[in-house]
Amino acid sequence: MVALSGSGAGRQAAGVLAAGARQRAAGWVAGQAAAEAIVACDPAMCAALQGRGVPVGRLLVLSPARADPLGSDLVVATPAVRSRFGARLTAVYAPVILAAFGSGAARIEVRAVAPHGAAAYRARLAADVQARRAAGASLLHNPGIRAAGTARAELADGQVDTRLLVTLAALSHLHPVDVLSFGRSGPGASAGVPLRSADIAGAALPGGHPASLTSLRAFFRAQWAPYLPASLATVRVTPRRAVLRVGYRIPCPLGLLGSRS
Repeated sequence: MVALSGSGAGRQAAGVLAAGARQRAAGWVAGQAAAEAIVACDPAMCAALQGRGVPVGRLLVLSPARADPLGSDLVVATPAVRSRFGARLTAVYAPVILAAFGSGAARIEVRAVAPHGAAAYRARLAADVQARRAAGASLLHNPGIRAAGTARAELADGQVDTRLLVTLAALSHLHPVDVLSFGRSGPGASAGVPLRSADIAGAALPGGHPASLTSLRAFFRAQWAPYLPASLATVRVTPRRAVLRVGYRIPCPLGLLGSRS
């Protein structure tokens, strides 16, 4: 009886862990995925996503009648999905992790779907990192952009989303800016997945006044897709200083910088 009770308690604990990972993944996808992104998921995960406000029209339910996740932008790889697709999940359909939640048998991964196959996606991602590295180096030599410490290293290493690189370069021609930090790569993301948010403020140059956060916000609001941010928020980083936090959503478009290296 003790062994049976222990086994039951273990299954119950495992179920609680799995449910927790599922809810964390659902919350992350609901908050980070673009409004038009199609998400492939098993029935339980799709229900959790609906519970977090993701419209049913954006969900592709993986069932015995559905052979693969193609046609979606993201796939939520629960244990059931991994069991069903096996090695094909990463080798064919979705090679890159955007975020991961939980551990062991309860681990859930949010993956980017590769419409032209995993090898082609990996090649495009590698080329995108190289292009981002070149664009980041250019920003570091731009007198209208000031970045230091970790933010400077992330620009030099090609870790910053192309949408941020392009908009910051354009902004610098109107208003010099301080880049305080970059963020929003998902937990457990694969190498090469870019940072999709930045904390910025107007830079105070000799003889001039820094641009207001209102002016910076107006610039970003005037952008067109894919450079229009999904979120713009004023965040107080110290009692005396506020910054504008600019954020973009997944999936991250590849190849916006063309073939430049």
